[in-house]
Amino acid sequence: MTARVDANRLAPEGRQAMAALQAYVNRSGLESALLELVKIRASQINGCAFCLAMHVRDARAQGEREERLHLLPAWREAPLYTAREQAALAWTEAVTLVTDGHVPDAVYEAARQEFGEKELVDLTYAVVAINGWNRLAIAFRKPPEVAGAAA
Repeated sequence: MTARVDANRLAPEGRQAMAALQAYVNRSGLESALLELVKIRASQINGCAFCLAMHVRDARAQGEREERLHLLPAWREAPLYTAREQAALAWTEAVTLVTDGHVPDAVYEAARQEFGEKELVDLTYAVVAINGWNRLAIAFRKPPEVAGAAA
């Protein structure tokens, strides 16, 4: 895959705006391990290799178990995720796939059981941020940074 353009270099103000949103999310108080699961799941749905490589690496560095990373696409069937994580993953999927039935009431109610109102808003900002990063990386074909990658 050949990168198309360097969006960060061509539009540094846009990059700064995205970074400001990400900084807000990072300071929101939501658990960093939860945020990494959200980033990975949205990136899986969107097919963003760059973000997948980055956030799987970040999750591992934070001590995330390999089994949980491998089973994330099948989180509903794997008994490895807390109720809070399950609610966040369902919310992530619904917001990422918003054109597929919008965000169902059942998903909202499940999320409200696990997250306070502000936490849910912050979780939504987290989903918005990773979807934005995914779209930039995919649109401009930013290659993933992986060890031993073939040229």
